[in-house]
Amino acid sequence: MMLSLLLAQTGQPELGWLSSKLLGVTLTSAEWVLWILVVLSVLSIAIMLERTVYFARNRLPNSEALAVQLARGDFEAARKAVQGRTGMEAAIIREALASASQGADTVEQVIASTMSRERPQYERFLSFLGTLGNNAPFIGLFGTVLGIIKAFHDLGSAGVKGAAIQQTVMAGISEALVATAVGLAVAIPAVVAFNIFNRQLKTLTSRANALGYALVGSMRAEGRTPDAAARTAEGR
Repeated sequence: MMLSLLLAQTGQPELGWLSSKLLGVTLTSAEWVLWILVVLSVLSIAIMLERTVYFARNRLPNSEALAVQLARGDFEAARKAVQGRTGMEAAIIREALASASQGADTVEQVIASTMSRERPQYERFLSFLGTLGNNAPFIGLFGTVLGIIKAFHDLGSAGVKGAAIQQTVMAGISEALVATAVGLAVAIPAVVAFNIFNRQLKTLTSRANALGYALVGSMRAEGRTPDAAARTAEGR
């Protein structure tokens, strides 16, 4: 009772046990939030560079011309085109041609299996970029809230009056808003990169499907396998 009266006389509200503990935690500096955002930003930039290099190295050039060759039944030229190449498109053509002697239906299954195996290699780390793009602003907002809590607490503890109140509050809030700005700066590039890589993956998948369809269509249209086509070409 005496403690409550003393707090009422001094103008200090009585806080519960849990509120006091949480207030003590939130009054710590929000700079650690900025460091978290900086680390996440470095990781996202590293992933962007790694994914850019991976997509560039595992892309089959002139896939349109290769699709035309497959549609015409020039399987030997297709074998040479994918020799030593890596990536989804090259793997699909290579393994499809290797199993072509078992028929077009088997080739279709091999193409689907190879695509399911290769696709996760391109999707690697993309979920991190998507998650970071969605949540980095909230991490920054969390730092801003911590900063504002600390600013108002310092204002109440300082006992300033008049124009000094405005100066103290505005200075603390401006520092706290830096966390939100940093969070947005981290999130926007991550979202842009996530969308770009997903678009490239969709394009790559469409091109791989086109190559597979061209091969299967040629086999069914002429009722032959790559080995038979090669023997026919030698006989000519």
